[in-house]
Amino acid sequence: MRIGELARRSGVSVRSLRYYETQHLLSSTRTPGGLREYDEDAVDRVVFIQALYAAGLSSRDVVQILPCVYSGTTTPAMVERLEREREALDRKVRELAATRDRLDEVVAEAARRVVVPTG
Repeated sequence: MRIGELARRSGVSVRSLRYYETQHLLSSTRTPGGLREYDEDAVDRVVFIQALYAAGLSSRDVVQILPCVYSGTTTPAMVERLEREREALDRKVRELAATRDRLDEVVAEAARRVVVPTG
C-alpha cells in the first residue's frame, strides 16, 4: 500500500510515517517511480508504535523495543528493558487511577453543592 493509504488506515499523518522511517521504526520499498510501498502489516506496526508513544516511550526507546517484537530476536538485556517499561506503565496506570479516584470525590462533592435555581 502507498503512504497515503497507510496514513488513512492507521490514523497517522504522512509526515509522521516519514519520520518513523528516518527513525528506523518503519520501512518501505520503493516503486520504480520512487513512491513508498508498505506491507499490509505496516498498519498494525504503526498502531503499535503510536500506543508506545502514548504510553510515554521515546522514539529511541521504541527503536530498541521493536526488534524484539517483530524479528523474534531478543537478548536478556532486552527482556529486562521490556520488564522495566512494563513496570513504568504499571506505575503510570496506578497514578492515573488514583487521580481519577480523587477527581470522582471532587465531582461527588461538587454535585452535592449544586444549587438548583427556583423560579
